Amino acid sequence: MPWDPVKLNSGHEMPTIAFGTWKLGNGDGPISQVDQAINVGFSHIDTAQAYRNEAEAGKAIQESGLGRSDVFITTKYSGSNGLDIKTSINNSLHNLGVSYIDLYLIHSPTLAVPDIPTAWREMEAIKEQGLVKSIGVSNFGVKDLSILLDSAKVPPAANQILLHPYVYAAQAPIISFAQEHNIVIEAYSALIPLTSRPGGPVDRPVNEISERLNVAPEQVLLAWVKSKGAVAVTTSSKQDRLERYLAAGDISLTNEDIAAIDAAGAKGVGLNQYWNVKSVLIFATFLILALVGLNMILRRRRPKAHRYHAIE
Repeated sequence: MPWDPVKLNSGHEMPTIAFGTWKLGNGDGPISQVDQAINVGFSHIDTAQAYRNEAEAGKAIQESGLGRSDVFITTKYSGSNGLDIKTSINNSLHNLGVSYIDLYLIHSPTLAVPDIPTAWREMEAIKEQGLVKSIGVSNFGVKDLSILLDSAKVPPAANQILLHPYVYAAQAPIISFAQEHNIVIEAYSALIPLTSRPGGPVDRPVNEISERLNVAPEQVLLAWVKSKGAVAVTTSSKQDRLERYLAAGDISLTNEDIAAIDAAGAKGVGLNQYWNVKSVLIFATFLILALVGLNMILRRRRPKAHRYHAIE
């Protein structure tokens, strides 16, 4: 079966392709786009406090008519409004209109305050209370994960990171470390070589594979993500693209295909040229905090959101 679910170290299963709401904003737009993704066949919705659209995602999920167990929900602690993890998870449950979250992530290691071990104990506590099924992290490097694991009673189930061919060489140590410790890697922005950096070395092998297999280039990149054992977190407002994303689960790349994409990625503008891992984390944190600040401003201006009934 395409995009077979992966079993997390928590014992729960997670769909290996997710519809992400990062750039959807709020209002009616994300409601209709999440609804479209669910109708197309996505059963994993990925959001975050900082995206300011948990309530919209929740409304679409509730209006889909699906049972709670039929939709896997990931959201993230982004430090919104300076609130702690315990308060924030309850706000997310209210916004999403659900009684539990399937996967709850710390959005960045710099948001683990006052330190990673203390923040992780708070994550373990909300899991023990049944508010979340699985807990994990996002944008954590090897050093961050090592600090966490040294004191953790419950290991992180997942680490969601930037992953595409141009950053693969730099992110490989994180992927390897995660595999050694049974932590699932989730890949966001996998389509950057097509959407933001067209014309680079990766184009050639991707296009050649695309023509040979009679599939779209974006499907090749998603198949590449799958070949790395990672969960794909992606998005689009176009129904036909979403359908292609799901169909990419049926694509099997050869070892030669994967090696060609890896080699081309290493030749391109990679993480080591423009970004090191630390600067990516700093940028990610800056973006999260900027979104949180914007959320606080807009919250003062807009009317109180409607309360949605929880679904089990």
